[in-house]
Order: sequence, then structure tokens, then C-alpha cells
Amino acid sequence: MIKLLVIGNLGKDAVLNNVNGRNVINFTVAHTERYKDAQGVQKDRTVWVDCSYWTDRTGVAPYLKKGTQVYVEGNPDVRTYTTQDGRNGATLTLRVLSIQLLGTRGNEGGAPQPQGGYGNASSAPSPAYNSQPAVSSPNELTEPMDDLPF
Repeated sequence: MIKLLVIGNLGKDAVLNNVNGRNVINFTVAHTERYKDAQGVQKDRTVWVDCSYWTDRTGVAPYLKKGTQVYVEGNPDVRTYTTQDGRNGATLTLRVLSIQLLGTRGNEGGAPQPQGGYGNASSAPSPAYNSQPAVSSPNELTEPMDDLPF
């Protein structure tokens, strides 16, 4: 099995569809990497990943808005195509196994985000992705920093 982990921002609002009686949430995640080229000029390279989340747990769909930062995990698939003018292309698609909302771009203390990850294992959201607590800042830790094992 090949598993792909992506952290990025949604490029547009998610779309909830029903295909042959099954729910699917389609969305696109963009990951931008900044680097300096040989001349020292800063460049950006963005990779877009088309995601399909086949699930009965559609409660996450309203929170998947443009700009929302997410962590998605799933099985990748590269699809090749030929354009009408004869050029070859490829798209990276991801069949999502789990998703975790990380926040929204530029939203400091705005609308509350649901806590936890969404996967196919149970009908209720886990406390976080695979039962690990979601911590967005050191202030949210329940134990003193001195007691951490690392």
C-alpha cells in the first residue's frame, strides 16, 4: 500500500455529491513550497491534489471552505490524459482515508473549528487523528512543558 500525507489549504469550497447511493466529498488541496533558485531569487512551487472522500460522515463538508488548512491522508493515484491539442498531462488524485481540520488562513479566533479527525473507523469523530490530541499551541497542553518526555 502507498499512503500519501498532505498538509495544505483548500483551493475552493468542497462539494458533496451522491454517486450510486454513496456520499463523496470532493475538494482540492494546494501545497506551496518556497525555495531559492541558483541566483538566490525566492520562488514558489504549488502542487494541487484533487481529493475524493467517500464517507457516510458528511458532517465535515460544511467546514471544508476555501482557505481552510487541512491534513489529509489517503491512497494516491496519478491519472494521465491527452488534451485536445495533443499535449500529455497528469493529475494527482487522492482517495482520502482520513482528514483533520487544522484551521483557516488568517482566522485568528474566528469561527470555531470542530476538533478531531474524520476517518472511516467509527461514526463519531475521534479526539484527533488516530486518538492523538490536537494541539495548535503550547498553551493548550494539559500538562506542564517540563513533564513532556522530549
